[in-house]
Amino acid sequence: MQYADVFVGGQWKRPSSSAIFDSIDPFSGTSWATFPDCGEPDVDDAVAAAKRAFDDDEAWRTDGFLRSRLLLRLADLLDREAPHLGAIESRDNGKTVIENIGQAKFAARIYRYFAGLADKIDGRVVPLDVPNAFDFTVCEPYGVCALLLAWNSPLQLLANKLAPALAAGNTVVIKPSEVAPASVLEFGNVVAEAGFPPGVVNIITGLGPCVGRRLAEHPDVELVSLTGGVGTGRAIASIAAQAPKKVVLELGGKSPNIIFDDADLDLAVKGAAAGIFSASGQTCIAGSRLLVQEPIIDEVVERLTARARAIRLGDPADPATEMGPLATEPHMERVLGLISGAVEEGATLAVGGKRVSRDGLSQGFFVEPTVLTNVLPHMKVAREEVFGPVLSVFPFRTEAEAIALANQSEFGLASGIWTSNLDRALTVSRAMRAGTVWVNTYRSSSPAAPFGGFKRSGLGRERGREALYEYLQVKNVMISLGAATRKAGASRP
Repeated sequence: MQYADVFVGGQWKRPSSSAIFDSIDPFSGTSWATFPDCGEPDVDDAVAAAKRAFDDDEAWRTDGFLRSRLLLRLADLLDREAPHLGAIESRDNGKTVIENIGQAKFAARIYRYFAGLADKIDGRVVPLDVPNAFDFTVCEPYGVCALLLAWNSPLQLLANKLAPALAAGNTVVIKPSEVAPASVLEFGNVVAEAGFPPGVVNIITGLGPCVGRRLAEHPDVELVSLTGGVGTGRAIASIAAQAPKKVVLELGGKSPNIIFDDADLDLAVKGAAAGIFSASGQTCIAGSRLLVQEPIIDEVVERLTARARAIRLGDPADPATEMGPLATEPHMERVLGLISGAVEEGATLAVGGKRVSRDGLSQGFFVEPTVLTNVLPHMKVAREEVFGPVLSVFPFRTEAEAIALANQSEFGLASGIWTSNLDRALTVSRAMRAGTVWVNTYRSSSPAAPFGGFKRSGLGRERGREALYEYLQVKNVMISLGAATRKAGASRP
């Protein structure tokens, strides 16, 4: 399949260059589509379209009711197109079609949530410590925002950024990951049908070193929002800092999932398995570090290894498949390297650990669901984000030890606690240095719940009311009442 055009200024346009790049189907290991590899002139064209839309369309900037109606229309259309877009996304990144359709429908919920906020942006009257002045604030959009996406959940990651950006009155240029751009590019048809003003939403494809860098450094881009790895986040933040301009970063994670000995083990083991093996572990919130209290660790490991062996691997387009391949061959090799490196450092391979070689799957980028025991905190697999179906298990004795071990990471995106003790749940959740803490659940989401990281896991928040204000800046207006008073004839010293 060939995608020849990009979505700029409300229409499909042929890029300035004829360069293309391939997208590899992770199940077959072969190219299934090609996409335009845009250059700097195409970036400049898209930014110019977004800037014209922001500067010239006062109604878009100021009318929250208009933005709300369009976002609601977008959500309805996305619900309709979810099966089509989910299937394309599975072909692109290897996640199961069931999960990708579900994420497309969740993205529709995100657009509806922010549609409800678009017409409720207000400021406040500020009481001053000086007389004869009236002071108030208004919240206004930044202007052109660059939205840079990762490949693991393109449509949902896009909604996390696009919904609040549009609700606030900004215009955007979207760059999907070159690993999985198809669903986001197809999303341009949904935007067009929804009726957004030309140039409000622009989508271009290309490689990060050119397109991503140019967007981050472009003088007419006022805000850059990225979901990606820590290295990419540092690079984008460094480029943006030269202006400087605002950045919102949702980066990596090394999330601890803590099972106490008073937990419901059926629920906890199910949650721990889903937390790492769903999406083949290719999620920033993957519960990749499992901390288990010593009296129950043998039972938990036994149950988890049994579950790992039973997971149905297969074609992500098959609704019966529980786990698909990893997204790319280089990524698969990296994951396998981290597993073998852990064993060399002294970890024990309880289950999995190899590339899947059986008939029907050997051509894909499959890694067996893997559980490692005897992992120590200094090991590479315990410190780095694996982004694959690899679970490292750690024992602990006391609550304090669990907290210290959980927080012993440069990341702080998410965490889980499994306990039947309410006091413990509240105490430990307060102690977690993470942006999200789940108690007796894992990977649960809501458009209304803010999401983002502590420490190296990022800056800012996505979803929830907090995300809306990431895309708004505060203007203060101070009015002197003295002139009006003097004009009325009042005597003033």
